[in-house]
Amino acid sequence: MATGEMLRSLALSLEGTVEAPHFDRAAFKVRRTYVTLAADGLTANFKFTPDEQQFKCMMLPEAFSPVQNAWGRQGWTTGILSKLDRADLRDALEMAWKHAQPGTRRQ
Repeated sequence: MATGEMLRSLALSLEGTVEAPHFDRAAFKVRRTYVTLAADGLTANFKFTPDEQQFKCMMLPEAFSPVQNAWGRQGWTTGILSKLDRADLRDALEMAWKHAQPGTRRQ
């Protein structure tokens, strides 16, 4: 079972990642934000491409769902951390982190 502290530790281990406040959440970013962690540490919003979002939601429907607004149509996806194991969390973070690298285009 993944936790907010596990997300924080894994995210900050990814090259170039810094943590910054983002409204009532913690944002993890390189050039731009790739994941935000809810204040209660129970959920996180990951920035995937729409295709990646569809895949994650299909493979782990109990853990991932699109954010319910225009952000969700752009690939932002909510993950319920208690439904993820460490490997699933790491995979999601690395997938989102790739899109935040300098030189990558927004999807």
